[in-house]
Amino acid sequence: MYKSRSNSRQASLFWDLETMLDPKHPLFKLANMVNWSCFEEAFAPLFCVDNGRPPKPIRLMVGLLMLKHLRNVSDEQVVAQFTENAYYQYFCGMEAFGIAAPCAASELVHFRHRIGEEGVELILKESIRINLAIEDKKDEEDKKNKKDSRGRKNGEDQTAFIDSTVQEKNITYPTDSKLLNKIIDYCHKVAKAKGTKVRQSYTREVKELKLMQRFRGRAHSKKKVAKTDRRMRTIAGALVRELLRELPEDSLYRPHLELCMMFIKGELIDGHKIYSLHEPDVLCISKGKEHKKYEFGNKVSIVRLWNGIIIGALSFRNEYDGHTIDKSKEQVDRIYGRKVKYLAGDRGYRGQQTSGETEILIPDVPKASDSAYTKAKKHKLFRKRAGIEPVIGHCKSDHRLGRNFYKGLFGDSINVMLAAAAFNLKRVLRVLLDLIQRWISRFFGWLEDIVGSSACLTRACT
Repeated sequence: MYKSRSNSRQASLFWDLETMLDPKHPLFKLANMVNWSCFEEAFAPLFCVDNGRPPKPIRLMVGLLMLKHLRNVSDEQVVAQFTENAYYQYFCGMEAFGIAAPCAASELVHFRHRIGEEGVELILKESIRINLAIEDKKDEEDKKNKKDSRGRKNGEDQTAFIDSTVQEKNITYPTDSKLLNKIIDYCHKVAKAKGTKVRQSYTREVKELKLMQRFRGRAHSKKKVAKTDRRMRTIAGALVRELLRELPEDSLYRPHLELCMMFIKGELIDGHKIYSLHEPDVLCISKGKEHKKYEFGNKVSIVRLWNGIIIGALSFRNEYDGHTIDKSKEQVDRIYGRKVKYLAGDRGYRGQQTSGETEILIPDVPKASDSAYTKAKKHKLFRKRAGIEPVIGHCKSDHRLGRNFYKGLFGDSINVMLAAAAFNLKRVLRVLLDLIQRWISRFFGWLEDIVGSSACLTRACT
């Protein structure tokens, strides 16, 4: 049962956060810039109106999701840090400082599944709106001060850049020997939990075989290790088949055992090999990197504006880059709300010239008819396109895009959008901090002028 919170505030005499905190702090300012009512209107219908336990406030849960990816912490850590950080509590809508945990970490999991991909996309849309509002305000100030809009030219606001990368899943580097060892250990665990006595556990033989597998890299041991791997596959198959015969049809262990059997037989899932037992949808993707030949996860597409705002973040499987343009452009139209006239990508997007009314620009050999000005303009554009690479790097290192801890295909979809939203919010924090520092420097400069002029007057009088 969900009941909307009242907009009226009841200030505390000693612990009121709004009067206790620094109003110039970037997180304080960001909390007042977010339109929390849009989340309230969108997510309130997802809760039962007249039945069930009252849930946590929507602003609290959305704020925790934002802070999690903004600070690059886990569900458990963001809940623990909430009780220690007064700015976190104000950002999430608390009126007075509290020492109790806001919710259990598992409630964030349920909330993510409740709002779905559409709800997470709304968070990304709101982060874009805040950045655009700040940029529009800067442009108005520049026009008043008769500046040239920080060096931007006409048409650059309608130009975006697109690139793809791999979102790696939280799995170990997959090898057949690792997965076979996991299957054998899982079979022993199931047999012990259900009290099933297998005909042979192979415990002693498996221990000797694991010892042989340790020396895989030694010289003259290639045939011996290959024979060991074949024997491990035979043992795993025998244990899985026996448990499938003994367990009832409605057993909770049966789906996972059937997946193990598929791996032992070498069967494929949707045309790809099984690389992980707890994440069977993981793909092996090769992007041609010298330092990392293979990556295990899924492909994601990032769309960025000239000024650094991410206006699109979408998850795919392992499609050709050129086939991701149309879906990425559809998402940009939904959440950006402004026209994108040009979309520049690298040579991996060859094969498509337009997407709707948007022209796709790909670097190529200059035409003989191009003037020197046209060549220089294209060269500058594609040099600017390379700026999307560090943006992707920051999303991976700072906002949890480099290692996806969410489960399944749903986790693939929401992780990239939350990482992009966190990048946009961090950009807002940097801009606000820069404005505060600029205001302070202007204030002290104005103060020095007053002190200097008063000193001059004093000398003149004496």
